[in-house]
Amino acid sequence: MIINADGKVAGNFEKVFSFDDTLLVPNYSDIESRQEVDIGNNLGPHQLNIPIISSPMDTVTEEQMVRTMAKNGGLGVIHRYNTIDDQQRMIELLRREMEDVAVAVGVSGDFKERALACVASGATVLCVDIAHGHHILMERALKTLKDRYPNTHLMAGNVATLEAFNDLADWGADSIKVGIGGGSICSTRIQTGHGMPTLQSVLECAKSDRDVKLIADGGIKTSGDITKALAAGADFVMLGSLLAGTDESPGDVYTSQKGNKYKVYRGMASREAQIDWRGTVSSLEGISTTIPYKGSVEKILRELVRGIKSGFSYSGARSIEELHAKARFIEQTSAGQVESSTHILRS
Repeated sequence: MIINADGKVAGNFEKVFSFDDTLLVPNYSDIESRQEVDIGNNLGPHQLNIPIISSPMDTVTEEQMVRTMAKNGGLGVIHRYNTIDDQQRMIELLRREMEDVAVAVGVSGDFKERALACVASGATVLCVDIAHGHHILMERALKTLKDRYPNTHLMAGNVATLEAFNDLADWGADSIKVGIGGGSICSTRIQTGHGMPTLQSVLECAKSDRDVKLIADGGIKTSGDITKALAAGADFVMLGSLLAGTDESPGDVYTSQKGNKYKVYRGMASREAQIDWRGTVSSLEGISTTIPYKGSVEKILRELVRGIKSGFSYSGARSIEELHAKARFIEQTSAGQVESSTHILRS
């Protein structure tokens, strides 16, 4: 049941599902080769060959990641935790090499100046990026940006509910990031007590009748999770930790005393990140950590695409649209979760 602040019972608790709580039911398939599966989708006028977008974090996406994502059919969003001049320089450089460039902006402070500089430099996508997107500052920012740049694709988020998704669409968003508190270095749910499992948020927001794209963001650990997110109604997924620690992610490669290589990966609401980009700490809703060095992100993308296409074939789907229509979820128990993993070494 749900208990209001006054102690009165408001109703029953709703059962919600995370990626690990569910499985997709295999369907009859006449797909004989992964080559028959097309996992591309359009982000407004921008056509992507793979439904993967790299997160606008300062340990994930700058110039190198954008290039490699584009080369492999995806999209990289340049983070906003830098100076306007730095962001503008990256956009101008990349715009000479590719047709579409995305960059993140906020909703307060210098966001108007930053957005102007980004668009003037050739950005074709603006990602209005804040932790809690169902907010009056997001409403004001989206309406302002849509009015000033009607031909620029506006990506916005993050949100967790259908109401929020519809509101952002009505305020001017062309695509919306769905997921709050699910990131591997995010502590929002612990610090604030708020959030929803990302898969459940996708399932809810996919009920919208608005003509905008849904981007699942947070809690995605495997190609199977990507397939589940797309099956639940997402058009794209946004990845952070899966792409971090690579050659293309910003930051140096370090070597431990034992000879192990690693890179820093941090949430943008972590103490370290906040001090670096604004000199002060407001709220702590993320952590900074290290992850093993992974080599080139191209290899990771190839492995993810291979798994996604296999997942589509198990549902008998040749496209994301077909997967939306054919996919059927079931709940798995904790014992089922153990069975779903490689468990030969379990005692």
